[in-house]
Amino acid sequence: MRKKGIKIIIALILFLLAMTINFNNEMITKVIFIIAYLIVGLEILKKALRNITRGKVFDENFLMSVATIGAFAIGEFPEAVAVMLFYQVGELFQSYAVDKSRKSISSLMNIRPDFANVEREEKIEKVDPDEVKIGEIIVVKPGEKVPLDGIVVEGKTSLDTKALTGESLPREIAENDEILSGSINLNGVIKIKVTKEYGESTVSKILDLVENASSKKSKSENFITKFAEYYTPIVVIIAVILAIVPPLLIKDATFSDWLYRALSFLVVSCPCALVISIPLSFFGGIGGASKMGVLIKGSNYLEQLANTEIIVFDKTGTLTEGVFEVQKVHAIDMSEEELLRITAYAENYSNHPISLSVKKAYNKEIDEKQILNTQEISGHGIVAKIGNQNVLVGNEKLMSENNIKITKCEEVGTILNVAVDGKYAGYILIADKIKKDSKNAIKSLKKNNIKQTVMLTGDRKNVGEHVAKELGLDKVYTELLPDGKVEKVESLLKEKSEKGKLAFVGDGINDAPVLALADIGIAMGGLGSDAAIEAADIVLMTDEPSKIVDAIHLSKKTMRIVKENIIFAIVIKVLVLVLSAFGLSTMWEAVFADVGVSIIAIINALRVLRVKNRG
Repeated sequence: MRKKGIKIIIALILFLLAMTINFNNEMITKVIFIIAYLIVGLEILKKALRNITRGKVFDENFLMSVATIGAFAIGEFPEAVAVMLFYQVGELFQSYAVDKSRKSISSLMNIRPDFANVEREEKIEKVDPDEVKIGEIIVVKPGEKVPLDGIVVEGKTSLDTKALTGESLPREIAENDEILSGSINLNGVIKIKVTKEYGESTVSKILDLVENASSKKSKSENFITKFAEYYTPIVVIIAVILAIVPPLLIKDATFSDWLYRALSFLVVSCPCALVISIPLSFFGGIGGASKMGVLIKGSNYLEQLANTEIIVFDKTGTLTEGVFEVQKVHAIDMSEEELLRITAYAENYSNHPISLSVKKAYNKEIDEKQILNTQEISGHGIVAKIGNQNVLVGNEKLMSENNIKITKCEEVGTILNVAVDGKYAGYILIADKIKKDSKNAIKSLKKNNIKQTVMLTGDRKNVGEHVAKELGLDKVYTELLPDGKVEKVESLLKEKSEKGKLAFVGDGINDAPVLALADIGIAMGGLGSDAAIEAADIVLMTDEPSKIVDAIHLSKKTMRIVKENIIFAIVIKVLVLVLSAFGLSTMWEAVFADVGVSIIAIINALRVLRVKNRG
């Protein structure tokens, strides 16, 4: 880019010298013009010749070469140099714009690890991440990138996950925590037991996804590619007719005058503004999304996202945390702490998620000597002897069979009724927690003209309806098996308009069939989930539903910029093409209609990089 800039400056100085200084010798002036032209135009001439030999005749290099050589042929030296000079200025702007767009995803591409420190035979070996096997122990020092996915077996630290998730705050990591490749270790030394080979690691999957994003073109890009294929040969034929036919048919028409008009017509006709700015807008959109922690697999999905009418959500892990937690402890004739203690002791030997949530809430050491006997009754609960107390923990059925009257709880969630020595002692409410972000996300989606927000869940009716009401969703379908979810999405697809799209948001693990069926599959909290990255069209690197709002806002802005560029470029070009054909514009107007429009369109395309999070 710097080399091109220097060439333009030297050519511009020579051009101004030839234009302003009278050398008293026309040949000297012409030679200076030719030198200036070759400095900026030789590369274009070479490209045109090379492409012709490869069968690719009608491109911008061909149009610029024919137009400028033709201008020299009819003695319009200043115009010939000006056209090539300004064309190269446009190319410089394009290079700058592409470079700026690339930088928007460069932080993401920097997650590629260079090496891994592996513990082998009590020594640390520095090896390529590809050479590390599952089960081996790697050491990551402060400032180093985590090269492979694994579990921390020693040490604690803070991780910079900005390039992966867009989160600005460091993430605290300690022993037994899962750790993902691509994050940067900020302070402590940690040892990690590798759980995935490099080819299957998070960093490898993400890099592959980003590198291949540009291969899936949007309808707008495909239209422009096809448009340029037919449009360029047609305008070349029209230019040839314009140069030859009028001098033969019109009295007093001169060949040089009509050739000049034809050359101006050729300069205007170059579809650079469209060919450059449209893909650049989508490239910038994908780059801008990656900075927010949203990975979009292709510009076609970015385009579709702007037309989304219906968004269907999975519940667990998408709108809720997906983790059972004790929400309430209601004790009768004892302290809440004592009720929680008795329940935790009774649940001690169970690995059920509900038992684990009770033990997590108790968060104290359990003296197993006090647990004299426990019996788990399937579909009912647990009968236990804790010290000298007989304890029952379970549902209404367990209490009813033991003739214990309970206080009916109307709250939504799993209710653990507790009885001690035949007397009702209270209950513990356990529920999946709604994400802090979910309510605002649904509200913002409706502001963004999403016509329907729907939730599909396999959970019980009262739980699903409670979550839907809390979040303000339009529809909810409960107690669904995976095939039931597919059926519901198939029926919802019939409710959208012809151009409208349906997006499904799930965790990417249990919802792969529905992700594939929807127009747009969005994997929520897909960080580290192989199934999410494989099945979805868009991967949200954090578990925040508001990222969907950010992605939709960005897609709409990208499409608005694309439409602006298409309309602006076509209107200006058609206008100046007509003026050129009638001899009402010169090469200078032609240069503006080509290079000027391209530069304006490129600057407009760069606006997409300034989209901020709205979630």
